[in-house]
Amino acid sequence: MKGIIIKSTGSWYKVLDEKGQTIDCRLRGRFKIEGTRSTNPVAVGDRVVFSVEDDGKTGIIYEILDRKNHIIRKSTNLSRKSQVIAANLDQALLIATLYVPRTSTGFIDRFLVNCEAYSVPAHIVFNKCDLYEQEEHELLDKLFAVYEPLGYKCLKVSATEKTNLNDFEDLLRDKTTLISGHSGVGKSTLINAIEPGLDLKVGEISLAHFKGKHTTTFAEMFELSKGGFIIDTPGIKEFGLVDFEAWELSHYFPEMRELFNQCKFDNCTHMNEPGCRVKEMVESGEINATRYYNYLNMLTGSDTRGKG
Repeated sequence: MKGIIIKSTGSWYKVLDEKGQTIDCRLRGRFKIEGTRSTNPVAVGDRVVFSVEDDGKTGIIYEILDRKNHIIRKSTNLSRKSQVIAANLDQALLIATLYVPRTSTGFIDRFLVNCEAYSVPAHIVFNKCDLYEQEEHELLDKLFAVYEPLGYKCLKVSATEKTNLNDFEDLLRDKTTLISGHSGVGKSTLINAIEPGLDLKVGEISLAHFKGKHTTTFAEMFELSKGGFIIDTPGIKEFGLVDFEAWELSHYFPEMRELFNQCKFDNCTHMNEPGCRVKEMVESGEINATRYYNYLNMLTGSDTRGKG
């Protein structure tokens, strides 16, 4: 039988079969996904082949079908390993907030770079806009002006005031979407606002540090009543990059990728090399300076975890 992994709890996987029924499954032996050194060989969104055991209540996964894409981040406890967050995605949405908690542009850019590297279209949803004053709305306009021309759709929403929720719902319709972001940005509240029947657990903000408390423990896929699936993920404090060479990092920045072969040296890292077209564009203001600064931080390993 074939199915899709809709929840992973470590050693057990909940599989949705082709008849719309779910069954708890274990892996048969050890699996290794070619080309990755991940802590989890099977991820939510993976398509698998399984068989039902004699008890009729559990199953065994014995084949993982080829992925069309996936998103990986560096494991938080094993620096040489990585964690596959989800697989077979149509898109990824980063839920961000300007404060309580703050999502930095460094974190945003690391998320987008990972999406670019693994061929997952990405968009940014800025939540809690009902809390913002004029200064924050002006900052949002500036961020929209940076990211939308690069192909990243941006959306301003409020889960509590139900602002632009129709647009948010339309963005999800008939697609398999990874929803990610820091704890406390309101992922579960947003999902509950458009799909109340899911009744996802909503966390609180720690007043001591203005950061969210984790409420989602494991990634899980949910079906939307108006079409499509969402994958809700645990809040991510940091986003370490995986297996990028210095010369290829700029390829995951669309504005730099457009300038490929325009630098004096083909393997230009856009740091100190002479005849660098990217640096010229930064100096002229045609490439956003903050994006370039975040690129340099990734390249040199500064703030390597991409914390918010």
